[in-house]
Amino acid sequence: MSIPTYDYIVIGGGSGGIASANRAAMRGAKVLLIEAQHLGGTCVNVGCVPKKVMWQASHVIEAVEKEAAGYGIYAHVDKFDFAKLVENREKYIEFLHGAYQRGLDSNKVEVIHGYAHFVDNHVISVDNQQFYGENILIATGARPMSLAIPGGEYAKNSDDFFALTELPKHVLILGAGYIAAELAGVMHGLGSQVTWAYRKARPLRQFDTQIIESLVNLYQARGITTKANHVPAKIEKTASGYEVTFENGAVIATDYVLFAGGRVPNVEKIGLENTDVKLDDRGFIAVDKYQKTSVDHIFAVGDVIGKLELTPVAIAAGRRLSERLFNGQTDAHLDYNLVPTVIFTHPAIATIGDSEEAAIEKYGAENIKVYRSTFTPMHYALSEFREKSVMKLVCLGKEEKIIGLHGIGVGVDEMLQGFAVAIKMGATKADFDNTVAIHPTGAEEFVTMK
Repeated sequence: MSIPTYDYIVIGGGSGGIASANRAAMRGAKVLLIEAQHLGGTCVNVGCVPKKVMWQASHVIEAVEKEAAGYGIYAHVDKFDFAKLVENREKYIEFLHGAYQRGLDSNKVEVIHGYAHFVDNHVISVDNQQFYGENILIATGARPMSLAIPGGEYAKNSDDFFALTELPKHVLILGAGYIAAELAGVMHGLGSQVTWAYRKARPLRQFDTQIIESLVNLYQARGITTKANHVPAKIEKTASGYEVTFENGAVIATDYVLFAGGRVPNVEKIGLENTDVKLDDRGFIAVDKYQKTSVDHIFAVGDVIGKLELTPVAIAAGRRLSERLFNGQTDAHLDYNLVPTVIFTHPAIATIGDSEEAAIEKYGAENIKVYRSTFTPMHYALSEFREKSVMKLVCLGKEEKIIGLHGIGVGVDEMLQGFAVAIKMGATKADFDNTVAIHPTGAEEFVTMK
């Protein structure tokens, strides 16, 4: 019996896989998408979508409790039903599952639910069925890393957090990255007492120092306890919860331990050993700038390649790949430089390009000019609760080309997109100066810095 043949087999129905599958089908390819669990992958199910919902919920509470009175609105939270929030969040995610399926159906992408396994470089097996792919995309994503210390099995991960139906009274968060920073703010905003511990002197070390120092200070002012230079050594279960002992001898008792220490690629159970696909020294799938693996017709996008683990990056890379394979755009590929990103902390952080420190190291201090602004946004004009925003531009050379833009504060998450377009196009400080400010906004600070 002949094996069904497809122009394109996509393994993984997350953001990157779906985007690439849809675009390929729109360009006339016969496409098979294989997903083992829910459509949408990490982002929709246990990542950016539910996180943003929880982030927004915490802001609603904050507005009522901290800001309303300044406007003569004497409101208070009679009850916060965490379980109801979770229920409504999951309903929204279920709606997205349907939306994704409808999109795939409209593009005539065939979808199979099951675990894909390579038989060889061209043949994929799913539940004892075999399929032949002229081209194959691996978009299997990544999963939370386990905490490899005695008692590490007691630590929950970000997936577990989104399964919570009751808010812990006290949570200890271990980790220094995006997820740790974001969930620390979310859980505190929703009402948990939060302690955030990280291994080095500061978290989020790949970002601009001034911005991250501002975040730590703002978190501390909000009531989040931060513990720098705290490396966990063991976790013990107690009658009332857990005790975490650190290498420095500190002991912290808590109701809930959340470990957010990074993610590992989903490459172990898909039969890569039956192919000629190579991994890099970190265990991620190695690809070139065209997303091509060591096998000419096998490609990979998203978290499984370990470049920039961001949903829009996976989507953009997946679409460009399909345009190259099925629409004659022979040089289509994603430029991984100057990718804007937002960390949904409280308040949010927005960043694109080089930090001040990275720029100086790369080009020399004599070639770098930094513009800064620290101010209290008008958002808090009538509120007793006030948080300063920090914004900065990192400029290169005599023409002062902007090679970095960074901010923390109210609304920076929505400001960044437009500025990112300008910076990607090569904007200079003079270009920003020549742009009339929109007043009164926080965004005007970026075009009025002196």
